[in-house]
Amino acid sequence: MGKSSNTTLIVLAFFSIYVIWGSTYLLNKIAVTELPPFMLASIRFITAGVLIFIISKFMKLSLTITKKQLMNTTIAGFLFLAFGNGVVVWALKYVDSGFAALAISAQPLVVLLLMLILQGKKIQPMSIVGVILGVIGIYLLVSQKEIVNQENSILGMVMIFVCMLSWGYGSLFVAKSDLPSNYFVNTGYQMFTGGILLLIASLIFKETWSLPTEWSTNLKYSMLLLIVFGSIVAFTSFNYLLKIVSPEKVATSTYVNPIIALLLGWYFLDEQITLQSVIAAVILLTGVYFINSKKKIVIFSRFSNKIGRKSS
Repeated sequence: MGKSSNTTLIVLAFFSIYVIWGSTYLLNKIAVTELPPFMLASIRFITAGVLIFIISKFMKLSLTITKKQLMNTTIAGFLFLAFGNGVVVWALKYVDSGFAALAISAQPLVVLLLMLILQGKKIQPMSIVGVILGVIGIYLLVSQKEIVNQENSILGMVMIFVCMLSWGYGSLFVAKSDLPSNYFVNTGYQMFTGGILLLIASLIFKETWSLPTEWSTNLKYSMLLLIVFGSIVAFTSFNYLLKIVSPEKVATSTYVNPIIALLLGWYFLDEQITLQSVIAAVILLTGVYFINSKKKIVIFSRFSNKIGRKSS
């Protein structure tokens, strides 16, 4: 019974990080057609953060953190959510949701290059292959006439790639920072502080705010799904899976999310899927696979060492 329920939880958790995260591009695209981007993102993350704090209280989790941890969660909230996500939502005003998801799937490539530049870490042979394939895939993706000819599409592309740098640097920052030990509490603080920063950005940019009573039905559903499922359920599932299964299996969401986003954008928003997009997706995701696949790197290294010994 216990084993069966555990398997069910794992299946549901994978469904969450595959389908729910893949659908957030569509939901954000629908919402940003009605709401200003920073207002949209700030409401989403402040609400999600408050809900996490309430749930944490019911779970009797301590919300007490140090000043240093508060500062670090605020920095992480800025890098991941205020800038990293808020500007992506802004970019969705100018580019298709499927394009955004595909471009962001190259995130491991950005992290790898930042580790090389900022930390001086060597890139493994198979990862170099991944980087080359990733660059080719990105070029094929962004060079399409259908995309380049869209109004302000270049601006949207640049915004997405700047966000990827923010997410990449955020990943390196979080790995070495003093953060709340409980991942749920940590998420709550990042979402709440990120949401507050987005609220400030919204005021600076003088966005026009509106009450939920003025929102369309589609917008209300999109916002509800983004807060409850996109922010809380999917992230909790992600952290649960990191404890239960191997990181490599969890990383498979990197390949599935853009495919889900492409299909949902095509079905619900009539976004075009070109042959070049499909080819770019295959090349790009293959590159990401080479970067993520540690086993292949180890095997390749051993193979290279054997060749080296034989040649010497």
